Amino acid sequence: MSAPLDIDQLHTFIAIVDTGSFTKAADRVFKTQSAVSMQMRRLEERIGKQLFAKDGRGNRLTAEGEKLMNYARRIIRLNNEAIAAFDDNRLEGTLRIGTPDDYADRYMPEIIGRFAKTHPNVELYIVCEPSASLAEKMNRGDLDIALVTHNPRARSSDVVRTEPLCWVASANHPLKDDAPVPLAVGRRDCHWRQLACSALDADGRDYQVLFTSWSSTVVAAAVLAGMAVSVLPESALRTGMKVLTAADGFPPLPPVQIGLMKRPGLSPSLVNAITDHITACLDNISPMAVVDEMDSDVKTFPKMPRLRAGHMLPGW
Repeated sequence: MSAPLDIDQLHTFIAIVDTGSFTKAADRVFKTQSAVSMQMRRLEERIGKQLFAKDGRGNRLTAEGEKLMNYARRIIRLNNEAIAAFDDNRLEGTLRIGTPDDYADRYMPEIIGRFAKTHPNVELYIVCEPSASLAEKMNRGDLDIALVTHNPRARSSDVVRTEPLCWVASANHPLKDDAPVPLAVGRRDCHWRQLACSALDADGRDYQVLFTSWSSTVVAAAVLAGMAVSVLPESALRTGMKVLTAADGFPPLPPVQIGLMKRPGLSPSLVNAITDHITACLDNISPMAVVDEMDSDVKTFPKMPRLRAGHMLPGW
């Protein structure tokens, strides 16, 4: 019978992927860099495939490494759930989590479901507000964790997901070519709105903001009704929406990022527990299917690798 995969090696492998380097991973898993390298050599020998390839001064995952990463996260998550099920010293208390409503709608069901199974004695208190408001609550100590738009110019957060930002319109209502672009966007401090307006300004495209709301439900309704164009991250696309590209006269937009804010002084065990669930759940999110009017086929978009720093992700 084949020998099972080593859990410790998988932990180290995930740490390398999450931190982007062997050196940082060594600090995270409390090992020397040589020990981390040895673990990865042994893991590659066990898999029989090369997991990393040289990329300049650093390393990148090979196709086999990407494939193993998905299995590794699932194995570690299931292992943690099994251990927690027999733990007499389970985590207890209340965890106050903040998230914009669009993130709550798309991401929170799986996060909450998995966390509740693993830590049934922890009460989750969820607040849905725009990222700027959540950052203020974090600064006041009113929240423990916040899933926000990563915007290093406005607040500090750890990047947990990166994906494309898309122009979207109704797949069933054509736009008028000779009219200013009708926009449905967030409030003035919404970074998605700022990116959209800046891109149209730079492109010399006329536009008019017709709908303003911090609620993603309201904005999506305006789009689906054929009344406006908006910008949404890939994972938030809905059936009935059409992605607009340069062929439709819309300039490209930078990728966007979701960040995680953590209250200083929060129990490390509680932070690690919820952070692991959030990271794993966001990695499992698949792009929504949308309809392209040109050929009526269902389209999906490939998941982008998570960037470690740099770009920003807005929220409503």
